[in-house]
Amino acid sequence: MNEFAKHMIKTGRITKIVEEAPNIKTFELSIAMHAEPGQFVMAFLPQVGERPFALTQAGKKIAITVKKRGPFTEKLFSLKEGSFLGIRGPYGKGFSLQNVGKACLVAAGIGIAALIRLAEELAKEGASVTLIFACKSANEIIFKERLEKVASLHIATEDGSAGFKGDCIELLEKVLKKQSYDKLYCCGPEAMMVSVLKLCEKYAIDAEFAVERYMKCAVGLCGHCCLDEWLVCTDGPVFSKEQLLASKEFGRIYYSKSGKRMRFGGD
Repeated sequence: MNEFAKHMIKTGRITKIVEEAPNIKTFELSIAMHAEPGQFVMAFLPQVGERPFALTQAGKKIAITVKKRGPFTEKLFSLKEGSFLGIRGPYGKGFSLQNVGKACLVAAGIGIAALIRLAEELAKEGASVTLIFACKSANEIIFKERLEKVASLHIATEDGSAGFKGDCIELLEKVLKKQSYDKLYCCGPEAMMVSVLKLCEKYAIDAEFAVERYMKCAVGLCGHCCLDEWLVCTDGPVFSKEQLLASKEFGRIYYSKSGKRMRFGGD
């Protein structure tokens, strides 16, 4: 795809809607698109706006997996099969898959949407994949069958309703004490990724993280998604361990929808 074409909004028909879990749905669209695992698209609804989403399927048809948590996603959830949705992209820098024999993937909640295709691509390349997936409860676990086909899956739930009782940080450290990996990949809430970053430093593991920031344009113009000197939409969303260890803002500072500089956990 040339640079101009990816900025054009493509209108696709919703061919399939799957309710993955309470307040989580997958929307399959009649749009063909190649994208690297970790890249994202902007979904457009007239008179509502645009929001970024990871692709959980790419190729002849694409799919996005969405958690309902605001006006845009509420409107999206009201659409039916046969409705139309605008898409532009793909955008950003994806994950690196080269020279990875043994990979550890760590996801929390809807962060699994950014890692599902990565797990499949790594397995296709012959890598051994361990995937740690943390949710609040068993009813939030999605893609279980799909993940078990390509990875050794370790589940953690806060309430103990499935797998390990606790968070992904506790489970990850247990795994890292027993096994070494060529690379770790992570996506989830920023506070969780800060803790994973610390474990990667402790165990000297190369790692990449898919970072989420508020994105309005996806092309590096608005500046809302800045992280230190980087723009998450163009320099990311995937960042290396070294970049985030050097960051003064990761896990500390973010920018609101109005562009106000905010501190995680308070003013």
